[in-house]
Amino acid sequence: MALLSLLCCSAGCRAIHGIGESRQSIAARKLSRQGLQKMRVGKWTDAEQLFGEALALSDKDDRAHRGLAETYWNRGQRVSAIEHMEKAVALSAGDPRLVGRLGEMYLQEGQLEKAVTQSEIALASERNSAEIWTLRGDCLRQKGNEEEALAAYHRALALQPDYVEAKLHVAELYLNSNQYDRILATLDQLDPVGDESAAPTRVHMLRGIAMRNLNRPDLAAKHFAKAAESDPLRAEPHLQLAAIELEKGRPDLASRSVARALQLDRQLVETSGWNAYLMSPEQLAAQQNDDETRR
Repeated sequence: MALLSLLCCSAGCRAIHGIGESRQSIAARKLSRQGLQKMRVGKWTDAEQLFGEALALSDKDDRAHRGLAETYWNRGQRVSAIEHMEKAVALSAGDPRLVGRLGEMYLQEGQLEKAVTQSEIALASERNSAEIWTLRGDCLRQKGNEEEALAAYHRALALQPDYVEAKLHVAELYLNSNQYDRILATLDQLDPVGDESAAPTRVHMLRGIAMRNLNRPDLAAKHFAKAAESDPLRAEPHLQLAAIELEKGRPDLASRSVARALQLDRQLVETSGWNAYLMSPEQLAAQQNDDETRR
């Protein structure tokens, strides 16, 4: 009788403990959902706090680990981000979306073989994801298999025709093989009638490079100017504009573009040799006088 009472008591304690754990898990999930909502609207500090509170209740909440991984990644704490994403993958029983995201993190951190493995694992269980096929293409591209990478990107676009990242990668591969018409055709599919002011900087840079190589310097200059406007901290558009000005025989305008690039990225300008095209104030004044004389 005493043994029976003890067994009943033990079973009851386990049941009560299970209920407590269940309540904690439910509360943790709720906090994680709130954190994900904050993350989606860019409130990273609030999101991080909510994910931390969720993990304090239940360390087995894969959503909280996933969210905390993204907040750390956004903050530049890449090692901690990957650790939490690895936990999220394990706790989610290999959710292919999380596996793919972990692969992206590995790839950006230069861990190519780990990224390849994650892309293969993700594709084994989910072959209808444009994001995972794009990751696969990125891995193949890093390994130097550009033809196979192109096929992977096209597979991504077959699944999601408006997937911008895959189209940009396709255009970049066409750039590597000097297929400038194909670059423009690919980028025109992004939003052929939309407002180009909202286009990513990479779109304007690729269009500009293609048009410059197709002997359309004025249109190229417009796209490089848009790239500089959309990313004011980037030096490359100014160097591209400098190259166009030199081709047009306007070294003073080229010098001004190089000077702007120098303010943004001195190392790039100096290592690429563009600082040789900088003109002194005296040289600029002399060039201006020559221009006025010719007029």
